[in-house]
Amino acid sequence: MVDFSIPAHVFIYILDLFGTMAFAVTGAFKAIENKSDIVGVLLLATITGVAGGVIRDVVMGQFPNALSDPAYVAITVTSGIAIFFLYTHLKKHWNLFLKFDAIGLGVFSIIGATFAYNLVGLNFLAIMLAGVLTAVGGGILRDVFVTQVPIVFVKEFYVSASFIGILVFYFMLYFGGELYSATIIGLAITTALRLIAMKYNWNLPKVKGI
Repeated sequence: MVDFSIPAHVFIYILDLFGTMAFAVTGAFKAIENKSDIVGVLLLATITGVAGGVIRDVVMGQFPNALSDPAYVAITVTSGIAIFFLYTHLKKHWNLFLKFDAIGLGVFSIIGATFAYNLVGLNFLAIMLAGVLTAVGGGILRDVFVTQVPIVFVKEFYVSASFIGILVFYFMLYFGGELYSATIIGLAITTALRLIAMKYNWNLPKVKGI
């Protein structure tokens, strides 16, 4: 019987590229909303798509994948060009931006966690740090570049969704689960929590009177 299963490292690589594309789309949207030209759109798409992974790799003492593999920048540039030309047809669908942001959050949270797991094993702090850095690094820079308060600091259940998804990923592996299953479930939970939080306007407690 022919085995059609995808090797784990290939599956993770494909997910990483998909997450890069999802976040690049959000960067392109933000750039266009702030009246950037084509260069600004491509620049912000690329920063948003790869910055989280670059920060993670540097913190973990590795040479950034995004700088050694041209596929990452190729995807961010392609995504930026596509959004630049299709924006007039998509601008009424603001939810598209939010959904891509949620997908990018889910993918990058678990990709970062997987990166740390493959590097140092079941080290909780390393897995959590790598997952959160990968998930929020690009989004923070995206918002800072357009002079907005980063969504991480003001929006409902953003980092919290990432944290819970990574936590599920960690404990699945801790109790003997397969990496493939832990990846899919952690990703799905993070993305689903973010989408549900947006739909029902979940908010974490804030200081009253401010």
